[in-house]
Amino acid sequence: MTGVLLYNIGREKLPKIKFILFKLGLRAREVSPAELDRPIGALAGLEGFDAAETDAGEPFAGEMLVMCGLSSPQFSAFLNALRQNRCPVALKAVLTETNAAWPSYRLYRELQAEHEALQKVKPKDAGERSAHRK
Repeated sequence: MTGVLLYNIGREKLPKIKFILFKLGLRAREVSPAELDRPIGALAGLEGFDAAETDAGEPFAGEMLVMCGLSSPQFSAFLNALRQNRCPVALKAVLTETNAAWPSYRLYRELQAEHEALQKVKPKDAGERSAHRK
């Protein structure tokens, strides 16, 4: 699959993100809560990944995007279009050999921990930045 796995995207953002992907010639695949235990590689349609469930984990309600097989120009164009269309999604990842075997909830936990750690680190000039840059 060359496209993006979509997790829990809000009703207002979902059509915008799907349209962005359509314009870029990329597939959009919404992942249902029932599929969170399946390996991400199986959700992306990669060969060699069993569609069977992995160990059970906790469901999550937060938004997440997993980009699968995008070229560098596609990756950049997608991220730029998200910004231009004001469709922020804090948790984004690229499908890798490592995380392809993970269930979605594991990737979500990893990204959430990274995001929280980054939020704690404030740049020295954060108070001097304009409101749209914070």
